[in-house]
Amino acid sequence: MPTYKKGPVSIHYEEAGSGFPLLVIPGGGLNSTIAGLSKTISPFNPMVEFKDEYRCITADLRHAVEGQSSGPLEVDRPWDAYADDQLGVMDHLGIDKFMVIGFCIGGPFIWNLLKRAPGRIVAAVLAQPSGSRPEKPDLFYEGNMKGWGPALVGKRPEITMEQVDRFVTKMYRTDPDFVFTVSRDFVRNCRTPVLILPDDVPQHPYAVAMESAMLAPNSEVSMFPWKDPKERIPLAIRQIRSFLRAHRPAERAISQAAE
Repeated sequence: MPTYKKGPVSIHYEEAGSGFPLLVIPGGGLNSTIAGLSKTISPFNPMVEFKDEYRCITADLRHAVEGQSSGPLEVDRPWDAYADDQLGVMDHLGIDKFMVIGFCIGGPFIWNLLKRAPGRIVAAVLAQPSGSRPEKPDLFYEGNMKGWGPALVGKRPEITMEQVDRFVTKMYRTDPDFVFTVSRDFVRNCRTPVLILPDDVPQHPYAVAMESAMLAPNSEVSMFPWKDPKERIPLAIRQIRSFLRAHRPAERAISQAAE
């Protein structure tokens, strides 16, 4: 079980396959874990689906209750703390440029990575991305204060509910709009190719996913719904595979040379 360590942070990660690097961000909110990719919370497991063509890397979130990563609760910079971990793992593995696919909370994570390291991310896939619902502004705050927070404090007694409150407030109440981590102007000016697979449940609002797709100048969108019935999932996977191939640097260089 490989581990990336930096100061008080310890991140458990796993790899599968070989080829151009593909960072895989599991869903599950603040309980995002490697194990979640194999459970029903994930429509499919990219570590299995894409290991034949890519060097797939994934990790437990540092505060996932059932995960094996750990680190301080940085109450003043929650989103950036997680970006530090994600970029840190890639640095640890000697990876500069990479692609990324993320579920659920992976949506806001990916937009933040595109803001933090735009030159490193070649293309991104946002599957059932999280977003803000104006009619339910405290959806994520309340859910994490009732579920994730008490469970985390039970596992990590050095963390208090007061710290959890500040942390979740900073994440979801300080700028409770759109995709949480970036502005509409950022998305409008982001040149990185993105493929968006929208969902339509309270935590994954269809309207926000589609607005992101409309704003991003190099975006593509899957059919909708793409995971119900389940027989549609293989078609979505084929679209993701085609998208990744189209933007993989070696393939792109060959295509440009042919032109």
